Parts: sequence; C-alpha cells; structure tokens
Amino acid sequence: MGIEIVRKNALGALRPPADMATADWIEANIFLPQTASALPGKMHLWSYQRGICDALDDPDIERISVLKSARIGYTALLSGIIASYVANAPAPILAVQPTADDARDYAVDVEQIFEASPTLRGLLTDDADESGRSTMLARRFAGGSLKFLAAKSPRNLRRHTAKVLIADEIDGWEVSQEGDPLELATMRTLTFRDRKILAGSTPVFDFGPATRLYEQSDRRIFEVPCPSCGEFSAIAWADLRWKDGDPESVHWVCPLHGCVVEEKHKAAMVANGRWRATAPEVKGHAGFKINALISPHYNARWPKLVAEFLLAKRTPETLQTFTNLVLGEPWQAEGEDLDQHELFARREPFTLQALPPEVLWITAGVDCQDDRLECTIMGHTETDWLVLDHRILWGPIDGEAVWQDLDSILREVWQHPNGGTIRIDACAVDSGDGGHHDAVLGFCKPRFGRRVVPVKGVAGFSRQVFEKSQTRGNHLWLVGVDAAKSQIFTRLSRNQGIRFGASLTPSYFEQLASEKRVVRYVRGKPEARFERIKGKRAETLDATVYAMAVRGLLNQRLDLRTAELSSAAAPKKVQTVIKSKWLGG
Repeated sequence: MGIEIVRKNALGALRPPADMATADWIEANIFLPQTASALPGKMHLWSYQRGICDALDDPDIERISVLKSARIGYTALLSGIIASYVANAPAPILAVQPTADDARDYAVDVEQIFEASPTLRGLLTDDADESGRSTMLARRFAGGSLKFLAAKSPRNLRRHTAKVLIADEIDGWEVSQEGDPLELATMRTLTFRDRKILAGSTPVFDFGPATRLYEQSDRRIFEVPCPSCGEFSAIAWADLRWKDGDPESVHWVCPLHGCVVEEKHKAAMVANGRWRATAPEVKGHAGFKINALISPHYNARWPKLVAEFLLAKRTPETLQTFTNLVLGEPWQAEGEDLDQHELFARREPFTLQALPPEVLWITAGVDCQDDRLECTIMGHTETDWLVLDHRILWGPIDGEAVWQDLDSILREVWQHPNGGTIRIDACAVDSGDGGHHDAVLGFCKPRFGRRVVPVKGVAGFSRQVFEKSQTRGNHLWLVGVDAAKSQIFTRLSRNQGIRFGASLTPSYFEQLASEKRVVRYVRGKPEARFERIKGKRAETLDATVYAMAVRGLLNQRLDLRTAELSSAAAPKKVQTVIKSKWLGG
C-alpha cells in the first residue's frame, strides 16, 4: 500500500500544471499576508487586472507596458504574475527595481506571499552568488531562477539572462554612463524567442520612459458602462463634478449622454468594464493606461480623491504628485524661456525689515566664487517661497573676511510682525565647484548645530531635492538641482507660489532666468536637462536653489512655529554701569 502512495505521488509530480489562465490561477492559489494587504487572504483580481494577465497569456504579445497611478493593486499583481511563472512556466526571471533598497524590499514582499500561499510554499530556494554565499535576492526553483536586481547597478544587469523581465517604476530609473538601464535589461532577454517584457511605472514627466512605451503600444484604455445609458466610456478627471468645497457631493458625468452617476455605482461599473485598444494596428505590444478613479480600493473613493485634490492644488509640487500618483498622468513641465523684466515687475513691497506675517521660516543659500559669496535669503510660508534679499559679499574665498561677513548675516535677527523675532533657520553653502570644498567645510562644520551645511548639486530629475550623502564620513548634503530647478521654473511659469521682495535688483532676475529646460535626443532617446543661455551668469539661480532646498532640514510643526513667532520678543537686558567715585561727577 505504501509503495502505491509513493508511485502515485511520483506520477503526480510529473503531471504538467493545469492549463489555466494566469488570472484564474492567481485567484485560486495566491494568498496575501497581513503585511501585504489590509484584507489578507485569498487574492481576488479586479477586472482591469485580469486584462493585464490576459495579455501575458497571449503568445502573440511580447511586450506589456503599464502607465499607472497608485492604489490600483499593481504591486500585488506583479507578485502574483511572478508566482504563476514559478509554479507553471519555470524560466529565468528578472525583477528589476530602481534601487538596491527597492529590490530588497520587494524580494521580502514576494517571499512573504510565497510563505502565505500553500501551493507556493517551499518552491523557492536560496541561490548563491559568485562567492558561494546565500542571498535573498537570488532564488532557484525547479526549471528556473528568480533574481531581484537594481537598475541603479547597470553592471549587474549584464551578468544575467532572462525569459521574463519584470521592470517596475521605470520612470525612477537613472540613466548612467553605461546607458539606459531599461535597454540593458531588455537586451538580457534576446536569447528567448518567446520572451515576456512587463514594464510599468507611475509617470513623472511627459518625456519619461513609461509615457514613451505606452505611446509605442496599442494604447489600451479601460472603459466602464454607464448605469443609465449603458454606453462604455473611460472615467476621466474632467468628467467628475462636485459642489464648491464639498467633496462628498462628487459624481461622474457620462461624457456621451450627460448621465449623472454616483460613487455607489463605481464597483459594479468597474466589474463590468473592458479594455479597448485605441491603436489596434500595433501588434505584439499591449499598453495599459489606468488611474485611481476606477480603483475599487476604499482609499480611492471619489470624495477622498477630490479632497486630496483640493489640498494638492495649492502648490505646483503637490499638484504634480496628485497628477502622477492619482491620475496616472505625466506632468507637463514648462520649457519656455523666462522673461527677466516680467519677473522684476512682480516685486512686492516686503523686505527683511518689513516681513509679511505669513513667513514662518527663513533660509539662506550661498553660491561660492573665487572672489565673492552670493547669498540668497528666502522666507517660507506653509506653501509659498518669498525671496527676501540677495547679498554679495566681496573678498577672496580663501581669506577670513568674507566668511566673517557671512557669519554676521547668519546671526542677524529681525522683528516678526506677529510679535516675536526671527532669524535664518538653515543655510546651505555650495562646496561643489572651484576647489572650495575645504574652505566651505571649515566654515560649516563648527556651525552644524545651527543648520549651516555644505551642499553639492547632483543632476537628475528623479533625485531627491535634498538628502544626506550616503558616503561614510562625508559631511555633505546633496541637492537634486534638476528637480529643484524644475519646481522653481514651474512656479515662475505659473506665477504661483513664489514671490519677490522690493530689495531685489534687476541683476538678480537676469541670472534667475539664465537657464531654460530643454529636451535633447541622446542616442535616439529624449533626455531633459537645464541649459545655460549663452552669455548669462547663474549665481543667483544657484543660490536660490540652495535656499529652497535647505528647507528640507526644518521639520518643526506648523502650529508650534506659529505660536513661537506670536510670542512677544524678550526685551534686551539693560547693562548696569557702576561709576567709580574718583571719575568725578
């Protein structure tokens, strides 16, 4: 009897997996742990997720590109797709994330799903790297392998081949000197004639790789049936309506017949929705465009999204975040030249001695030249930036006098109109050019406690505006100058969120408008950059970037700061002078 059981199990192991659609298999076998979902348990796919799985099952489709928002269940879907290949179609699989930390975190997420799903438990084993050590980022399974890689390490991509490539958040991948990491990763699949390349991302700018890939695809959109007229349409942000200041009153207006549709119908509409290719002539490349407006997720309810929009629209940066993460749309960055005379005409009658009451913090940014320091002083409200002054401190940078002058500025105190006093709360000093690093570090190091820090500009629109250098022992902060300039130029172009004081000279505005954003084609791919207009200097622009960026050091709560500035300034103590009698009088 025992031999029969062994024989039966052995033959069962040789039996090929059931011929099931990927979507059906995921729903039948994947269990989400508490760490991956607010509703742990068996995974259920929404109709738009099933459409992506169906494209993977189509042997005529090689590439799948997804232009997406957040809150649509995309990460969990990727994990389910990986699990399906491991269990049913073993092959070499590469899962590529923007950074090593992202790859490590995602590897943990996948491992937890495998542990929570009985069908998958035990399928993955630890692989070993070239030194023989076990690593969580490389796994073996019967007939294939699963490796989690970082796009930020392009050399790593050259060492692997894959039949299945999962490329996530590709708009956050940085192009290095070795080339486009997405192209490098794609090259690793060329040996497989039946390869699958799934690339998706929340878009950032209109020239990003996710937007380009979607434009090259058959450009599918998700349409839902109107519960009143039955016609299929995509739910667009422009078709949502609500009473002014009342997000709960939001409803969708059917673009074909003007039917008013309440939020309560959304789940049923999405369940009966369909994908439609708007460029059906494109073969072999399926593209999906999806946003949070159709997500049945509780935190994607229309009233909640409208409430988020009403907060986000106050500044261009938060509006961009809403556009990217909620609407799944790329941000249209302005590229026109700025008019320095028009900017000069925007000056308002405020100064450091006559501060607007809404100013809560003051920062400074310092650009270093061989014969001078240029210092921009900026005020910060809850949402706006106010350029209060720009000062030029003359003197050789390797001398002491110019640094003493800067220290004097950093110690200045001004009367705040709310009753308290205010001073410069943080200062960023550029250490990146001209061999000034030692002088800058020598000035900043004893003043770290006053938030006076050395900075270095780094390129890349996907960089953080302000972050600490990760190099051990390196007391340096990094400023993402392209990202910072993009924010400044967006505010300038829209005349929103940036204001100028009366003391600023025409020279300040001439240099502020000294660069323009352009898109150049490098090896056939569009690449955005800021370029200097010939014959113009840019010291005030650089100093303004640093003054804006160093705001990232200030984490004080808004209510506490407001209360602090509203407290009456303590009167200066009058010195008591005791005269000797022999001085006379």
